[in-house]
Amino acid sequence: MAESGVVVVDKPADWTSHDVVAKTRGLARTRRVGHAGTLDPMATGVLVLGVEKGTKLLGHLTLTEKVYEATLRLGQVTSTDDAEGEPGARVDASGVADEAVHAAVAALTGRIQQVPPQVSAIKVDGKRAYKSAREGKEVALRAREVTVSEFTVTDIRRVVDEGGTFVDVDAEVTCSSGTYIRSLARDMGAALGVGGHLTALRRTRVGPYDLSRARTLDQLAEEFTQVPLAQAVAAAFPVRTLTEDETGRIRHGNRIGPSTLGEGPVGLFAPDGRVVALGENRGDHMKPVVVFDPA
Repeated sequence: MAESGVVVVDKPADWTSHDVVAKTRGLARTRRVGHAGTLDPMATGVLVLGVEKGTKLLGHLTLTEKVYEATLRLGQVTSTDDAEGEPGARVDASGVADEAVHAAVAALTGRIQQVPPQVSAIKVDGKRAYKSAREGKEVALRAREVTVSEFTVTDIRRVVDEGGTFVDVDAEVTCSSGTYIRSLARDMGAALGVGGHLTALRRTRVGPYDLSRARTLDQLAEEFTQVPLAQAVAAAFPVRTLTEDETGRIRHGNRIGPSTLGEGPVGLFAPDGRVVALGENRGDHMKPVVVFDPA
């Protein structure tokens, strides 16, 4: 059986997240591989995979903070809000001043209401929005609260061609789970009256896992390395070392006393250092939400 843990991949462009999972299944020699947080085919960068029992971590890692480097093009909309979609209306953006760009960025920073792109995996009446989009149907997507904790402009460039001027904005974005960078590009363009879409995206961090820990698929093919399960849990969550009695109770799915490390998830470790579970406080007790090492 393959070892349990986490693999941090530097996803190449034009690969789907499922493509990366399929490749990693072959490298790890197990079918039990999944990913935390989809990256669009156009995007590159950090894609966190779970192997064997590491797949139990994925739902919790998906909810962590993410960091991106992005290029947002002002002056044209597309059907997908990124460069992979069909081009739509084009508006000359030569009149968009740098100050206006910075003001639009400020308005999209903090807790904001964001409508997901039409081409997204959001379900409406049990059907993925992108499937409806492929059938030519536009669905009503509800705005959701997301947090953009940092939205820093690193460069503003003007690109001139026969159709006029685009304004390309390079930025670094730190945001909560569920934030669409494509939607930020769309909404910035709409606020400035010229339309916008995303032309480049690289994810540089998912929770505690950044590009320094990531390996390309070629590197993994040469030497398959992963973060062992215990290390992966300790990197992502606070750690609580249990007594022998508490370890036995958690392994059986029973409650123990509450944690002082926050509501959770908290990594629960046996006295010998083996990771047993993830736990969450439920009022006056802690209950396991994921058990890695059952009785």
